Amino acid sequence: MAKGERVIVIGGGLAGSEAAWQIAERGIKVVLFEMRPKEMTPAHKTNLLAELVCSNSLKSKERTNAHGLLKEELKSLDSLLIKIAEESALPGGKALVVDRNEFARKVTEVLESHPNIQIKREEVKEIPSDGIVIVATGPLTSDSLASDLKRITGEESLYFYDAISPIVDGDTLDYSVLYKMDRHGLEEEAYLNAPLDKEQYERFVKAVVDAEIHEPHDFEKKIPYFEACLPIEVMAKRGMETLRYGPMRPHGLSFGGKTPYAVVQLRPENRDGTAYSLVGFQTQMKIREQERVFRLIPGLERAKFLRYGAVHRNTFLNAPRVLEPTLQLKEDSRIFVAGQLIGTEGYVEAIMGGLLAGINAARLFKGKPLATPPPETMMGALIMYIVTANPNHFQPMNANLGLFSVSPKVPKRKKREYIVKRSLETLEKWKRAFSLKNS
Repeated sequence: MAKGERVIVIGGGLAGSEAAWQIAERGIKVVLFEMRPKEMTPAHKTNLLAELVCSNSLKSKERTNAHGLLKEELKSLDSLLIKIAEESALPGGKALVVDRNEFARKVTEVLESHPNIQIKREEVKEIPSDGIVIVATGPLTSDSLASDLKRITGEESLYFYDAISPIVDGDTLDYSVLYKMDRHGLEEEAYLNAPLDKEQYERFVKAVVDAEIHEPHDFEKKIPYFEACLPIEVMAKRGMETLRYGPMRPHGLSFGGKTPYAVVQLRPENRDGTAYSLVGFQTQMKIREQERVFRLIPGLERAKFLRYGAVHRNTFLNAPRVLEPTLQLKEDSRIFVAGQLIGTEGYVEAIMGGLLAGINAARLFKGKPLATPPPETMMGALIMYIVTANPNHFQPMNANLGLFSVSPKVPKRKKREYIVKRSLETLEKWKRAFSLKNS
């Protein structure tokens, strides 16, 4: 039994919200600290819990995709946030795309009304010295709390850039140029597409390369970008054709019997289609440059920007050195860490960390053995990676099927199906062994 009569969760993002709910559902009092709106971050815009800031997509819904499999595992373990995400879903083809305001509002309402959860709107600058604590402050952890983490772990936190895409007003788009189509042919309402011919594409790429950008602070200049969230100007500088084989690839987007030379996709941010984000167009361009460059895209000549792209500093721990597979700190086992701080990248991964930390914090509180997901599951494979990777070169990792170990006897064409079947069967055995569903 841990000291104290409640568990403290610091951070009301995806991980903290999921963790608080998991603990509260197990009959334990939770105090959830969230510093917004008293203290805002460079990326957040509201005071809602579980606000999505980079995209409104929770990646693939397909079981044979790593993120689809991870969501299946989380659903099986009664994830609140995945449940609410499905309730808030928008058309998104193979992706689980949500109305970000509806999603955050519903999460906030559920947690505010839970009898075992007390929400305190204040900044926590130091980790409490006793009791069970979950730190889930995310990639924008405040300097004071990051310093306290450094003190406890004895390790310097690492930083990498993350960039968010701009959002444009749907009423200012030219729909005579744009057309609706999903490259997978599943939900034609999922995306708006802006076709470019060769001349338009090359003019656009040149403008991206020549655009003025916000210069990082001196202490950030040598830190590499995370490869999965590169600013568009970084990609463009790698070569004229890079964008055409990346976010502007035309594959599967033929219209009127003709395949465009390149395509910019716009994804709806809400049910009404009044706001669209530019898919894959994370950027650090200056505001005036974003207006100039992105209005070169056909159909966006008069676009009004509801949110400009931006770059902010992300913080994560050197997980192989400081974390146990249970998400406890090696230096202090009463402290758990969850979300992007543990070195996972992505929304679904953050929810996973919150769920696991919440389950284990509750088990520690009740004096039960802690649970580590088997490496045959997507949860376990990702956790195993972050705690066993080379600590000298550790960088964030997202869910992917390459994390699994599979016998060479399994035919390549059967590998995905094999991984999914093994994962879900193993998860069921693990759940039964630890009685994990809200216990």
